[in-house]
Order: sequence, then C-alpha cells, then structure tokens
Amino acid sequence: MSEAGKAGAQAASGPAQDFRRISAFLDAQAAEAGSARNTLLAYGRDLRDFADWMAGHGLSLQIVSRDDIEDYLGFCDAQGLSRATRARRLSAIRQITRFAQSEGWREDDPAVRISGPGRAQRLPRTLSRDEINAMFAALPQVGRNPVERARNLALFEMLYATGMRVSELVELPVASCRGNPELLLIRGKGGKERMVPLSPPARRALTAWLEQRDNAGGDSSFGKLVEGRGARWLFPAASAEGHMTRQAFHGLTGQIAAAAGIAPDRVSPHVIRHAFATHLLEGGADLRAIQTLLGHADLGTTEIYTHVLDARMRDLVLNHHPLARKGADGGNDADENDKKDGEEDA
Repeated sequence: MSEAGKAGAQAASGPAQDFRRISAFLDAQAAEAGSARNTLLAYGRDLRDFADWMAGHGLSLQIVSRDDIEDYLGFCDAQGLSRATRARRLSAIRQITRFAQSEGWREDDPAVRISGPGRAQRLPRTLSRDEINAMFAALPQVGRNPVERARNLALFEMLYATGMRVSELVELPVASCRGNPELLLIRGKGGKERMVPLSPPARRALTAWLEQRDNAGGDSSFGKLVEGRGARWLFPAASAEGHMTRQAFHGLTGQIAAAAGIAPDRVSPHVIRHAFATHLLEGGADLRAIQTLLGHADLGTTEIYTHVLDARMRDLVLNHHPLARKGADGGNDADENDKKDGEEDA
C-alpha cells in the first residue's frame, strides 16, 4: 500500500481503534477458547507492544502487511529479544490477524505464511533427588514463626508431591483441601480439571498447616487476614487477590534454596515441577500418567523429560565409567566432549 493510502486508512483506524480491537480479541479468547488468565495477560503484553510499534510507523491492524510484520520481528531481534519471545509474539500476531479476518476488519490474513524463528530445543532445568532432600532439610530454617514454617512445609510438600503449576497451588480453595484428602481436584489451564494424588508426607504437612491456619487468633495480623479476603484460600496473603502470589512463592523457593546451599537462581517453583516429573520417570512411571498429572494437553510436551534422562545417563557414563574417563590414546575423551558441549551451549 502507498504511503498516502496508509495515511488515509490510518485516519479511520488509529491506535485507539487497535487497542479496542485487541480488547475484543482478548474477550473472545476468554469466552470462546477458555484461555487461562496468564495466557491472556501474555497476549495483551505482546499485542500492545506490536500496536505501539504500528502506531509509530503509521500502521494499524486494518492495513498492516506481511512485510510490515516481518519488519517488526526484525525490530524485536535488534532489541535482543530471545528466539522464544519472538516466536511467542509472532504467535500472538497470527492469532489476532486471523481474528481480524474472521471479524471482517480486513479481507486477508497477512501473517499466515510468515515462518517464525522457532524455539530453541532446551532441556528443562531440574534438581537431583539429593538437592530436593537438602531443600526439605533446610525448610525449618526458613520462616519467622511456627505459622510461616508450617505454611512453607505444606507449600513445598504439595508442590513436589503433585507437580502442580505454581498458579494452581497458590489458588487452591481451602474448602477443597479439608478432610485429609488423598486426591485433590485441580483447575488448570483453560479451566480444565484433573485429579492429583497427595503423598502421605504432603497430607501430614497439609493437616498441620490447616491446624495452624484455623487456630490463628483474630487479633493477630494473620488471623485477621484469614477472616477477611483470604478466608477462601488455602494460602491467604496480603495481596489484591487475597492469596499468596506466584512472585512471593518464587522468592520463597529462592530462600529455601539458599538455606540448602543451592544457588537460588537454579531454583523456582517450575524447576521443582520439572523435578517431580523427572524423578517419576526415573522411577519407572508411565509417560502418559505423568502427562495426566502435569495437566499437559499434548504428550509431546511431556516427552521432553525423556531427553532429560538421556542427558543424565550420558553424563553418568562420561563422568563415572572408568574406561570413558580415559581414551585409547591416553587423552581424556569425556573432558573433550564436555568442552565441545560447552561451546555448543554458549
């Protein structure tokens, strides 16, 4: 489209109109696709960035072309955004241009044939069983009082016992956790529900936490919180939602890691979820059972944990087998391989 044509179309469809269309798209995703809140927030952030870029270039959703979108992706690359972030932004753009065509805002879909940067095949970070045990041993050191220590133990036990997403854990209603349950009903992404079993240690920690939670005095700050907006949540907190936030739990796992002598930047609630899946697979669990427990819609997502095991087995052989440590020519083949792997990772 010519510059004059673009300017004319932009006059009828400016940035404010684009933001209204993005809002309509997000509403449709929530209502029709059942997209989770965090997914909608990610879409919103990415599309706002795209809309701001379009506004700065005299463009809008109504007239943006394939070349324009590719220019935007080049702009994202020049900013140093990762391949995963650029792939996610292109995915959001594809969703809204398809929606724009279906709503009659434009006749074509300019993003349909754009090939994305793809995602780097990166194995999920995880922790060994010894590291998980060290974190359990360090738990009594984290927390200012018995109430906090009981809460921390329940959080950590339930996370490692179930592999729940952190949002699923902190948003558990207290009503669903009473009666010493052997199974918990979890509402996951897109409102999909699944049952996860609780291990005996997790059930004991949950029972101890409920006792502390229920007996908190109304005169204490925590007691007032439980009786107020935090009343419905298993893990109440002074947040806008009334429950512990994902960010607060992330900080807590860092504190526990530090107390256990593990670098805090290696640990997050999601890393513990990975450890749950990896340790189950190491123990001989069926991949489809792990898929169900994690709430993965696609078995291919779960299969990444088989690659984690392959990497661990390879490391075990290269670093502990006596013949692998010394090649036939007297050199150290394992060290050379490790060096090459490090260069590839860099």
